[in-house]
Amino acid sequence: MPILEVRDLKKNFENTQVLKGISFDLEEGEAISIIGSSGSGKTTLLRCLNFLETADEGTITVRGKKLFDGAKPVTNQDELRKMRLHFGLVFQQFNLFPQYTALENVTLAPLLAAEGGDKAGIIENGKRLLDQMGLSDRMDNYPHQLSGGQQQRVAIARALALKPDILCFDEPTSALDPELTGEVLKVIRNLAEKKTTMIIVTHEMAFARDVADKAIFMDGGVILEQGSAKELINNPKEERTRQFLSGLAK
Repeated sequence: MPILEVRDLKKNFENTQVLKGISFDLEEGEAISIIGSSGSGKTTLLRCLNFLETADEGTITVRGKKLFDGAKPVTNQDELRKMRLHFGLVFQQFNLFPQYTALENVTLAPLLAAEGGDKAGIIENGKRLLDQMGLSDRMDNYPHQLSGGQQQRVAIARALALKPDILCFDEPTSALDPELTGEVLKVIRNLAEKKTTMIIVTHEMAFARDVADKAIFMDGGVILEQGSAKELINNPKEERTRQFLSGLAK
């Protein structure tokens, strides 16, 4: 059974239909890259999966449990918070709390969720995650003392700290210069090698091809093509996918 099953997900913003019936599966330990031009619905899809937006129709099932059904959407904030715990989201713009150190940013949500539980264990796990990100010497630094790449690595550690079933990335390198982009892509590559289940919205085509198991090409709110990442990016079947990829190569 796939860890994630998305069926016929639709989302409108007023009179604009942004998602027009998205369906795909993700197996545990797989990484899937989502590619497509701006406005194709990639970020809206991630936000619906993370319950930051509420889809109008469709279902989202994780580990066999239907978390979302458009026919009877959840509006209770406590329930929504529990549903979000299945997904960790790393944003384009880091979104770190400026008044907290790197370690405090990573441990804040788990400490709040634990309500006075294993505080020492949570802090140790936060230190371990920052060490995994290559930031063992930056734990007490505040966001303004960190480079963009370091801030994004703190954000990845923060997402992992809640032990989500699926880790989601929304263009994680779009706010970084090329040198810092490499730092972040290396971390995501290492996570893929450890079989972390991931959904990666990215404009880095070589990375999407080499790191992900599968790829999805979205266009105009629909999945136009999906399959093996290497096959889709190297030998796309759809003319629109070929146009998109050849445009990037110029």
